[in-house]
Amino acid sequence: MEFTAQQIAGIINGKIEGDPDVKVSKISKIEEGEQGSLTFLANPKYTQYIYSTKASIVIVNQDFKPEYPINATLIWVENAYSSFAKILETYNKVKLKKTGISDMAFVSESAKIGKDVYLGAFVYIGSNTVIGNKVRIYPNTYIGDNVQIDDNTLIYAGVKILDDNSIGKNCTLHPGVVIGSDGFGFAPQEDNNYKKVAQIGNVIIEDDVEIGANTTIDRATIGSTIIRKGVKLDNLIQIAHNVEIGQNTVIAGQTGISGSTKVGKNCILAGQVGLVGHIKIGDNVIIGAQSGVGSNIKDGSIVLGSPAFEISRYRKAYIHFRNLSGIVERLDNLEKKSDD
Repeated sequence: MEFTAQQIAGIINGKIEGDPDVKVSKISKIEEGEQGSLTFLANPKYTQYIYSTKASIVIVNQDFKPEYPINATLIWVENAYSSFAKILETYNKVKLKKTGISDMAFVSESAKIGKDVYLGAFVYIGSNTVIGNKVRIYPNTYIGDNVQIDDNTLIYAGVKILDDNSIGKNCTLHPGVVIGSDGFGFAPQEDNNYKKVAQIGNVIIEDDVEIGANTTIDRATIGSTIIRKGVKLDNLIQIAHNVEIGQNTVIAGQTGISGSTKVGKNCILAGQVGLVGHIKIGDNVIIGAQSGVGSNIKDGSIVLGSPAFEISRYRKAYIHFRNLSGIVERLDNLEKKSDD
């Protein structure tokens, strides 16, 4: 895809200095700019590169004052970073705008397919499943029976959505996501074996949710595992059966949440956080990286550590921990003196 400086300026409401007809077909960092590429300058630390970049078009802030001649065509805007982000969004929408059903896709006779849908090669759509308008499902994806996928949702290659689950509007599921796998339910027996407990619930994902690659969300034993509106999940996250994640909560990679735990709204869980089952995390909570949480957390708390506790107390304790060898040495010296 090619865009002219004139087209780009129209999208971001910018003013052109240079050739309005110059074309770009790729995007680059300013220090790695090549002919035919678009870049931007927002951070003053990178100003030096605007004089040497080979990029054809550079988006710059209105308050930028060049000190030397610039070869590239400039597009002046109020906020170069935000404008560049808008260009990326527009480019992505154009690139991903696919429609049509591949001859190599399978769609059950009882499934209902909306308008302007894209189904790639080897997509499987099960019985009584409903696919909304402008849904895009990329190749090698499995959608089971009785699944609901609402309008404008994007499902990348290799996703598995098992029976009876529901996906809202404007969601994005990245490659390898599994929705509705069995929860980890096994009942111990007298002979020390374990008997599997049937997992007959489902997963409900509300609108505007994004789920990173290879993240798994287990179906409920009974009832629903629920991911509320606006939640953003990173790659490689495990969410167990009957968990509920509150609205607009953000969770980073390699986090694991055990069964029946409830996480509030507007929370931030950093990477490699672990939550035990059957606890409640309040609203507006921040949990630092690699924290292990074994009990309820109140609204607005910031915690860190394993086991996790209030962050200011943790930092004080960590100072003592770093000085522990010196403290032990001092105690040993005191004991020797007292023995003398």
